[in-house]
Amino acid sequence: MVLADHGAEVVRIARPGTGLVVPDPDQPDLGASQRNPWDVVNRNRPAIGVDLSSASGVDLVRRLIDSADVLIEGFRPGVAERFGLGPEDVMPSRPGLIYGRMTGWGRTGPMADRAGHDLGYLALSGVLAHLGRADQPPTPPLNLVADYGGGGMLLAVGVLAALVERSTSGQGQVVDAAMVDGAALLMGSLFGAWSSGYWSADRGTNLLDSGAPFYDCYRCADDRWISVGAIESRFFAALVDTLGLDPSFIDAQHDHSRWPELREALSDSFAARPRDEWARVFADVDACVVPVLDMGEAPLHPHAVAREAFVEIDGVHQPAPAPRFSRTPSAPPEPACAADDPVAVLGVWGVPADEVTALVRTGVIG
Repeated sequence: MVLADHGAEVVRIARPGTGLVVPDPDQPDLGASQRNPWDVVNRNRPAIGVDLSSASGVDLVRRLIDSADVLIEGFRPGVAERFGLGPEDVMPSRPGLIYGRMTGWGRTGPMADRAGHDLGYLALSGVLAHLGRADQPPTPPLNLVADYGGGGMLLAVGVLAALVERSTSGQGQVVDAAMVDGAALLMGSLFGAWSSGYWSADRGTNLLDSGAPFYDCYRCADDRWISVGAIESRFFAALVDTLGLDPSFIDAQHDHSRWPELREALSDSFAARPRDEWARVFADVDACVVPVLDMGEAPLHPHAVAREAFVEIDGVHQPAPAPRFSRTPSAPPEPACAADDPVAVLGVWGVPADEVTALVRTGVIG
């Protein structure tokens, strides 16, 4: 999605029968406008279903690869090779190809062939043990850290780095990304803090894991929440002053013996007013106090509106492409379709319409 947002021409090869609708070849426009705006992650990247168990299906994909700068695959180790689509199969005819490989556990090691999910990768990489509150179980951080941050985003970085290198060498290469590796990489600074003895093994007792009362969220009078991230001394002083707390807290900010007292004072203060009232109180105060917004509220906040941080496509609010470019800004995203017309999709890649129609009729595409 990120690469497509920034202008890459992407075609997604899917397994037939995984939710894709193939238009009738005798009615090529049928389904071409069947937009699916809720499928945000597949915006800007049309899909076709290809039967890779057939020689014709593999041949079609290899022809697409011969026109591509980048191939990304997310199979378990050995599956692409079994289809005849591994690096040794396709790169001789396309030596400049960047071949991106995404796995959960990596392509080597005793767990390489096992199934997995974000939570397991976090568990094994040393991340999950440190997420959550004291005396509570580890808390899953949605699937953002391994799947998207340590996985997809780092693979995109690797692909772009390989493209830059290719501009001087003229050669492609394999980019091997594993979610378990990427999740650990995102924890790099905390591994350093752990090794130095600064970071405690006790979850929910440290500076950034809800242990510090000045870096946490508090319930307000309307049962909504406010976030406090007043780590630096001047921001913390502004927090104490604005709330009218005991000034002695300022010099005792990092005195762990007073943290329970400080947490109680902050809890009592924020519980006295609704969230949005506190947001107004702190609107012009540099204390790093920000309302906790849900996905329905975030696109409507004045700051998001001013930055055009979200776009609305067919009634669906979603994050706008990021980051931003001064000379080549990203175009407005095109929503995913429930039915992409394979004639139109593959026509961009030079596959003749009559050949696509024949592949649909024989079930190779479908």
